[in-house]
Amino acid sequence: VLLGSGLTVLSQPLMYVKVLVQVGYEPLPPTLGRNIFGRQVYQLPGLFAYAKHIVKVDGRAGLFKGLTPRLCSSAIGTVVHSKVLQVPGKTGGNTMLPGPGEKEPVSSLEQVLKETSREMVARSAATLITHPFHVITLRCMVQFIGQETKYSGTLSAFATIYREEGILGFFAGLIPRLLGDILSLWLCNMLAYLINTYALENGVKSFLGGSGGVSVTGEAEGTVLGGGDVTLFWGSKGLKVLFFSLLPKVSSMTEMKSYSQAVTGFFASMLTYPFVLVSNLMAVNNCG
Repeated sequence: VLLGSGLTVLSQPLMYVKVLVQVGYEPLPPTLGRNIFGRQVYQLPGLFAYAKHIVKVDGRAGLFKGLTPRLCSSAIGTVVHSKVLQVPGKTGGNTMLPGPGEKEPVSSLEQVLKETSREMVARSAATLITHPFHVITLRCMVQFIGQETKYSGTLSAFATIYREEGILGFFAGLIPRLLGDILSLWLCNMLAYLINTYALENGVKSFLGGSGGVSVTGEAEGTVLGGGDVTLFWGSKGLKVLFFSLLPKVSSMTEMKSYSQAVTGFFASMLTYPFVLVSNLMAVNNCG
């Protein structure tokens, strides 16, 4: 929770600028620049230009508008997510990470489906419970456009939304946000499963000859000595040193799988970004 809160504080200015860009706020005129093809085009201000404008108007503290409800959302969401995952399931707990001295479990589609389903339920529960704080966070941020103070505090914002919009006001934009999270999760995990199973594992097996052995071609039959990162091959033409430091072991294979998970997660986030945009716009629509 503490680590997540720290990351939330550090990323607050980035999210602040992102939300202002999403709602179409353009406080600065476009400047003449060049695109990736070298052509001169007019460009909207970037992240640092937006940040400097916010600091100029509201000071450095202005970069952290909406931080309190966002911290509440992050902390509560982390607790809810972990509690839901701790609920015993048919799999008897988390089977994705091997314990010390244990072999890494073989990836299977059934296991991926079960783990993704559990993660989907946990994320959906956390999103459902924390969405009112998310709505307040967004509305605190967009007040900068009109220099309003309607949503000045978390508790007063709760009272204002309930008085003007009722209980449904706290869940504006919930449906597209849930759909985006679920689609992103399934896309990420399924793409990672396909890459790990058919690209990484099968690629290594075919490279090692299928059964984990080593075949040496272009030399007379000889003896393979040693193992590990360096293997000595004694053939008719003398001693050969074969380096296998690049062959993935269990640890390096796990790292490669984690990298593929990160890449597929980024790709899935790009594909589902329209859901995030629609959700944020619905949350702040007619709130002024």
